[in-house]
Amino acid sequence: MFTGIVAAVGRIESVSPLGDADAGVRLRIAAGALNLSDVALGDSIAIQGACMTVVALEAGQFDVDVSRESLDKTVGLDRPGRVNLEKALTLADRLGGHLVSGHVDGLGEVTHFAPVGESHELRIRAPRELGKYLAYKGSVVVNGVSLTVNRVTDQADGCEFSINLIPHTVEVTTLQELQAGARVNLEIDLIARYVERMLSAGALPDARPDAPSLT
Repeated sequence: MFTGIVAAVGRIESVSPLGDADAGVRLRIAAGALNLSDVALGDSIAIQGACMTVVALEAGQFDVDVSRESLDKTVGLDRPGRVNLEKALTLADRLGGHLVSGHVDGLGEVTHFAPVGESHELRIRAPRELGKYLAYKGSVVVNGVSLTVNRVTDQADGCEFSINLIPHTVEVTTLQELQAGARVNLEIDLIARYVERMLSAGALPDARPDAPSLT
């Protein structure tokens, strides 16, 4: 689990194929300011919002293997460039953002990114199937950053939502590099996911008046 509070901006230094075109890749990542002293092989680190497993570790850098499935479902993990990094949450950490699984639910497209006063307004078009999970003042993860939705507009081809980015968020994440037309990794709120499942599952087979109580 993660919080969506980016700990550091690192950089994908190299991308090495693990096999043929249908295989994944190994990424060598320079950790930047991310403290790796408590990281071990097998630990999880979120990279641009996607949870990955550390498979090699050296001073100031680490490697992860990314499957073809993950490459097909995400952006920003297939070439060198700057990436948002966050180590997995521990029970002693503050939950500064919201509960984040590190599983990308879909890709969005930036439709607008521009300064508004001292802040920036970011508008993103999400796939239609994710629109029902986006709500005013609700949470969403964009490229690994926990953000609050300010406005939601349903459209024929999807759902556009707006976010206000304070200067600090722009300064310490890769969101500062976004522009109209860019694609981003999206993860919807974990609680919304479970609520939708409970509402759509219907009554359980033994949910009858004479069924014994479990409480």
